[in-house]
Amino acid sequence: MSETINNREYRQNVIKNIILQLQEGKTVEEVRPIFEKAFDGVSAKEISDAEQALIAEGLPIAEVQRLCDVHAAVFKGSIEEIHAEKDLTKIPGHPANTMIRENRAIERIIKKEIGPYVEELSDSDNIANLLKGFQSLSKIEIHYLKKENLLFPYMEKYNITAPPKVMWGVDDEIRAQIKEIIKLLQEKTINPKELREKIDTVIEQVREMIFKEESILLPMVMETLTEDEWKHIADESGEVGFLVDKVPVWTPSGGQNKDVADTKKPKGDKKGEVVLPSGSFTIDELTAMLNTLPFDITFVDKNDMVKYFSQGKERIFLRSTAVLGRNVSNCHPPGSVNIVEQIVIDFKEGKKDHEDFWILMGDKYALIRYFAVRDEKGEYLGVLEVTQNIKPIQEITGEKRLVSKE
Repeated sequence: MSETINNREYRQNVIKNIILQLQEGKTVEEVRPIFEKAFDGVSAKEISDAEQALIAEGLPIAEVQRLCDVHAAVFKGSIEEIHAEKDLTKIPGHPANTMIRENRAIERIIKKEIGPYVEELSDSDNIANLLKGFQSLSKIEIHYLKKENLLFPYMEKYNITAPPKVMWGVDDEIRAQIKEIIKLLQEKTINPKELREKIDTVIEQVREMIFKEESILLPMVMETLTEDEWKHIADESGEVGFLVDKVPVWTPSGGQNKDVADTKKPKGDKKGEVVLPSGSFTIDELTAMLNTLPFDITFVDKNDMVKYFSQGKERIFLRSTAVLGRNVSNCHPPGSVNIVEQIVIDFKEGKKDHEDFWILMGDKYALIRYFAVRDEKGEYLGVLEVTQNIKPIQEITGEKRLVSKE
């Protein structure tokens, strides 16, 4: 037993050493012999542990993220196949199966809708086809949203925190690069060399992410998540959407354990009454009223855990019940998490009571407002996030008054 533990620790230290050498500027070719000498195979879990140990020792997430593509190239081909006898990736409707099907769809977009048009960038027809191809590729957002909002919360539940943070950062890089390329393709003046370099870079990152999802992420979570947790992910995937058609409803072979499946659901008597100082509601009335508000609200308690979110028809940001009980820091990509954490600190210390942000999101103009929630004595209870599409409000002109009918 001790020999196994020592061997695992040794191999983890080798992984850490390889990543650090890459950080110091060594090439893949220089570190590959070290890797091949130390490993006959390496599990996804050990790679995750190595990254997590680096972060725990103070290496910024951004540094691990910067190395992610490089060390993935080193590990590629050497990661052992970790599959149970019952391969979840082959079960129609299972989230792992859907994830792999979507990766094949992404690869088809790259091969058929982008690849044939990259070589000759001075041809206007090629540019038009490339624009359509990258607009199709931008739907990768659906795939990443499911991964970040449905899968990552469960990984964090099992203290697998480094891979989600690193992957989310790379996902955001890919999103930004695709948007930039679409913008360049829409412009009249195009630098073919610059455009080709950007296309090659993002395509390589997308392919590397597919590899990391299927060779590192999925084997890790298939070993870890319960059948009921997979069912929960499957049930909520439809709200985000799919990149492929005909995703069947998956039912676990052993049926659903209600006690486990309901752990994320709000507790309470649905027929009961909520009595407030200025009135009262039934549970149904309160739920419907909050979901009718023309904006989204999310409440994070004083311990920084997500406690509630409204479920209106027109949501700006995706929320799933998997987020309930999740630390608010894990609900944001690495690029913005430090800002959110500072807002919470300022609220707790009484330095601020609110903070506003506004961003363009396609045809929406999102106003994101954070408010410190305090009781009558001024004690901090948590944070209320209010998000609203203010574009329709900005377009209001003139007046519309309440008038009496004759």
